[in-house]
Amino acid sequence: MHELVLPNDTNLLGNILGGRVMHLMDVCAAMSAYKHARRPVVTASVDHLDFLAPAKKGDIVILKSSVNYVHKTSMEVGVRIEAETPLTGEIRHTATAYLTFVALNDNKKPMKIPDIIPGTYKEKYRYSEGEKRALERRKRLKQIKNKK
Repeated sequence: MHELVLPNDTNLLGNILGGRVMHLMDVCAAMSAYKHARRPVVTASVDHLDFLAPAKKGDIVILKSSVNYVHKTSMEVGVRIEAETPLTGEIRHTATAYLTFVALNDNKKPMKIPDIIPGTYKEKYRYSEGEKRALERRKRLKQIKNKK
């Protein structure tokens, strides 16, 4: 997914707004989740959102996402954003995040998601790391629920 960084997308320094980056990440990740589940999906959580470098007005942001891990009714989607300066061709990694999505059935209830079968070394690595993050998310949610 590609987006041109326009003046309305930037702050006083000419950097893309963090909220705009988050919106683009959510849209890009949701498309990967939707394609995988073949069902409507909702965002359940955002983890490890890191802003690494600014994208500037006039840059083209390039978003890449992939389903890293699936667990019953939820899936983790990793998103990477790069920014390209069209005048020079320079490309830099600007942000990364992991989002969790839940697929919904016709009654808008969570439903089982098809598994993924990692084939390449990179896919197996993403799956393994995604599984670790999913365990941490579940542990964190359990702690939050126990505080009520």
